[in-house]
This record gives sequence, structure tokens and C-alpha cells, in this order.
Amino acid sequence: MTYRDDDAAAADPAARRTELAANLARVERRIAEACAAAGRDRSEVTLIAVTKTYPASDVRILAGLGVTGIGENRDQEASVKARDCADLPLTWHFIGRLQTNKVRSVVSYADMVHSVDRARLVRVLGAEAVRAGREIACLVQVALEKDPDPGRGGAPPAQVPELAEAVAGTEGLRLAGVMAVAPLGEDPEPAFARLAEVARAVRAEHPDAWMVSAGMSADLRQAIANGATHVRVGTALLGRRKPFVR
Repeated sequence: MTYRDDDAAAADPAARRTELAANLARVERRIAEACAAAGRDRSEVTLIAVTKTYPASDVRILAGLGVTGIGENRDQEASVKARDCADLPLTWHFIGRLQTNKVRSVVSYADMVHSVDRARLVRVLGAEAVRAGREIACLVQVALEKDPDPGRGGAPPAQVPELAEAVAGTEGLRLAGVMAVAPLGEDPEPAFARLAEVARAVRAEHPDAWMVSAGMSADLRQAIANGATHVRVGTALLGRRKPFVR
């Protein structure tokens, strides 16, 4: 399996740069407007460009446009792009459900893992980070659904304090905050309000764990209104995704 290459972009890199620059300007305007509506400064919110299924050439274009945070959710794809873009000053965010057998690879390039949702993953991440001589920033993923889908990942809110404590006490890891995805088919506003409560509780015990990773292309306004510090935007930046090429 390989990530999608865009024939049009490959044929006309200048046109792709123009397209991405226009998309980025629109996303930046949306973030700025959401911050203004929430009484927040634009500098309080960091944009993470989610480039899954798009080629390393798009990562390079975005980097040239000033984007420094890149999000990926499949190790098989992310590891290749991280290697191909190793010369760029980027922060790599692993945002997908992480299987323990992929941890060694992910630790080799990811600066931050957003999807820490179980104790065994904490132990494996810590061991691999120590082995690699790295410190990995970790976010505890919070399940916001009333009936969580195991396939989406996330720890129930009641389990988050214990999991956060485990991350904070594990060598090789640094507790950075919390992350969540809005429930499918629900108004994201109350879900992100619940996340804000969880985030406050974590910060009360771990003041340096200030990050709240929430909000994507469709719901970044609601996430920012409820304290998101990092928004993960893919479709609005890069376009509607096509299936993987096999």
C-alpha cells in the first residue's frame, strides 16, 4: 500500500502550490475569525496540517508556505514521508490509533503522539523512547461518545486522570495534554465543552499539560470556542481525499 500521488500536482507543481496557498489562507482566516469570536488571540492556536494520503511534495509545499506541524495517522505512510522530508524543520504529530507493534517505528520520527489511550501503550512508548534516546510528547486521547466505538480509540473521561499520571511518570515521555475527536453525527459543541472540563482537570494536576488537540476542517470553530490549542486540518487544506493506491 502506498499513499496517493496526485497526477495533476505532479504535472504542475506551481498550480498545486497556488491551490494550497489559497486553501491555507482560507483556513487561516477561519482560525482567526474563530479566535476573535472566542475572545482569544490567534497566537493561541496552532495549525496541524493532516497530510494523510497526500504525497511528500505537498508537505514540502506547505512547509514553504510556513506550516511547521504535520499530522499523520498511518505509520506505513508517515514513516516514508518523514524520511523524505527529514531536511525540513517540521514537527511530526502522530494522530491515529497506535498499535503497539508500530511504536518503535513511530518513535523514530514522531515528536508528539496524540492518541495515547491505554496503559500498555504508555509502557511500550516509554520503553521505545528510552531505547531511541528521545523524549516523546504525549496527549491522552479522550473518548467523547456516550457509547464509545473501540475502533475510534480514546479513554473514557473517568480513566483520563490515571492515564495522564502514568504518562507523566514514565521515562522517555512528557505529558502534553489531551486530544479528542468529536462524536460522529452529534453537535460538536457540547462534546468539546466536555473535553474542556477534562483538560482543566488534567492541568490542575499537571500544569505543564496545557495542550488541547481538537477540531478538524468541519468543526474547528467549535473546538477553538472551547479552548483548543491545536487544530488538525486536512480536507480544507489539501482537498477531498481519494482512496489509497494499492
